[in-house]
Amino acid sequence: MAKSEGWAACRPLSTRWGTAPPSVRPITAVLSQLAGGLPTSATFSAASPVIDDSRAQSAGGSRLRPRGRDFLLLRAAAGCGCRQCRFRVAAEMAEPGDTGAAGPGSGLKRLAAAGDLRSVLITSVLNLERLEVDLFRGQHHWVPATRRLFGGQIVGQALVAAARAVSRDLQAHSLHCYFVRAGDPKVPVLYEVERTRTGKSFSVRSVKAIQHGKPIFICQASFQLAQQSPVQHQFTMPTVPPPEELLTQEELIEKFLQNPNLAERYRKHLNKIQAEDVPIDIKPVNPPDIFCTESQEPKQFFWVRARGYIGETDMKVHCCVAAYISDYAFLGTALLPHRQYNIKFMVSLDHSMWFHAPFRSDHWMLYECESPWAGGCRGLVHGRLWRRDGVLAVTCTQEGVIRVEQNPNQSKL
Repeated sequence: MAKSEGWAACRPLSTRWGTAPPSVRPITAVLSQLAGGLPTSATFSAASPVIDDSRAQSAGGSRLRPRGRDFLLLRAAAGCGCRQCRFRVAAEMAEPGDTGAAGPGSGLKRLAAAGDLRSVLITSVLNLERLEVDLFRGQHHWVPATRRLFGGQIVGQALVAAARAVSRDLQAHSLHCYFVRAGDPKVPVLYEVERTRTGKSFSVRSVKAIQHGKPIFICQASFQLAQQSPVQHQFTMPTVPPPEELLTQEELIEKFLQNPNLAERYRKHLNKIQAEDVPIDIKPVNPPDIFCTESQEPKQFFWVRARGYIGETDMKVHCCVAAYISDYAFLGTALLPHRQYNIKFMVSLDHSMWFHAPFRSDHWMLYECESPWAGGCRGLVHGRLWRRDGVLAVTCTQEGVIRVEQNPNQSKL
């Protein structure tokens, strides 16, 4: 088990934020830990235009005339709840040829089937469509069996929207979010940005994610101009095996599936997880024993990175990708002491992040997750993303609702 070594000696940490230097409904806590609530296959690219939107830099710029189908969304963003807006949005926003319950993500699924995985991510998840000044539309191409949108996708897209409303010399240093309603996977998400404050050193942008004329998510993101300070310190990175010595999540699941005594319901669940080629490389440091129901310390470690190449692009791009990654298996940390219970319901209530130092989200980072408290059908988790050179890059905090079956589960065999 990895151990933290307490405070580190003060070290000069770079504060230059320019170009960075080199669900299926969970059945048990361990299956939830493996599932992670992640979308299907996609790849990141250095050519991503995630933050490149020069027309959004000035609130006084020329306003785009909304297209016919966008008019419904503009009305929805203004809070319109009429029958036309509520029931025509899904049909109007579906791509040509998409019908039925497949929703607006079907065109993206066709791209995935054709092998154009890079296009799936770049043109959908983290590349928002600009409808108007400070109004954007985001797509989604993967929906868990709970029929709710993946929280990491919403957080990442909201940060993209906020970043498009600040100047290029500012970098994200924190964001605070609330999930207020379940997202509807059948329609896109609107992101409405408010330029709350623009100062000399700090600027704040408020983002509201909207579906059917109602907010499903609210977020405030703060951006800072690079500044130097002699006041610097950080914890010491935990000592864990390097990623090269560990098995991937896919390899671990394959080992579980080789057990002939594995109950069919768990085998079916693991097969579904195995079939999802997630856009993140994941290597658990202390892999869970799927057949163990004993209580464990509420702490776990993962090596994580974006799958594919992003490169030394705008640091805000890497922050948005980290926001996407940060929701992986995070809340499940609170379940480790309670693995004897089957999960009935688990959903995030809020999510906060602080960005401390430049990093590459396509390089291996250690995700340290711990849960200091759980109770009242809620769980609290803290997380730290460490660079391989020992620098603390990101800190995360989340609280969520956790409901379990009252009768403990005794065996998975």
